Amino acid sequence: MSQPEIFRTIAEMRAAVARWRGQGEKIALIPTMGALHAGHLSLAEFARAKGFGRTVYSIFVNPTQFAANEDFGAYPRTFAADVDKLASIGADGCFAPPPEEIYPAGFSTKVIPGGPALAGLEDKFRPDHFAGVAQVVAKLLNQAQADGACFGEKDFQQLAVIRQMARDLDIPTQIFGVPIKREADGLAMSSRNVYLSAEERGQAVLLSQVLSETAEAIRAGKDVSALCAAAAQKIEAGGFALDYFEARHAESLAPVAALADGPVRLLVAARLGRTRLIDNMAV
Repeated sequence: MSQPEIFRTIAEMRAAVARWRGQGEKIALIPTMGALHAGHLSLAEFARAKGFGRTVYSIFVNPTQFAANEDFGAYPRTFAADVDKLASIGADGCFAPPPEEIYPAGFSTKVIPGGPALAGLEDKFRPDHFAGVAQVVAKLLNQAQADGACFGEKDFQQLAVIRQMARDLDIPTQIFGVPIKREADGLAMSSRNVYLSAEERGQAVLLSQVLSETAEAIRAGKDVSALCAAAAQKIEAGGFALDYFEARHAESLAPVAALADGPVRLLVAARLGRTRLIDNMAV
């Protein structure tokens, strides 16, 4: 089991990418904030299935996407364990820069996303979040200069923002969305699941259950608005503080009133104790 090459600087990562490309290989970048789980690791498998011979994971807890009241300081940081996991799947590289490599002294440029970043979903509750995401992902794509980049579909609005940003800024890296990896009971894998107590972990599966039931009912032709309202009630009755349960167009994230307006994606965000969970499902 060989360890991935660890890159602390942009120059080190670019040198490795150039070396691999010179050998005729395609390179996939997999951006993460660490605390890796099976969902993150599945992205390398996806990349290889798409023909990418080399995979580079980035591990960087990006401060610009956290609001002052969010969990930047408490966000799990498990670098040694993460590297071991990357070794176990044969990842080729790990870009783990210090903050000053990403945001050096005097850094002052912002990326201000529109379109899907203003859909009234996550942006309604985390108004500065996607500006921070777009900023760091634009930098990572430019820094790595990989052929493709893989992102999990669990952060579905984020994926739409990144796709739009890459198109608008003419970034040549191909963006891939990878299906959600779930626990055996259906809970979407997330680094924040470690915050759940044993009791909350049992409750958390309700989100995926309600998503699945609602998607099935929409496919059967039942009223979308009524189904979303009923889903919201079920989630709140299950002990969650609901932020939203919405049916949206899977590409534009515009609201949809019927299955014919689709493709439809159901999206949910809710708090359970001190943990905020998000999930989504195709209809």
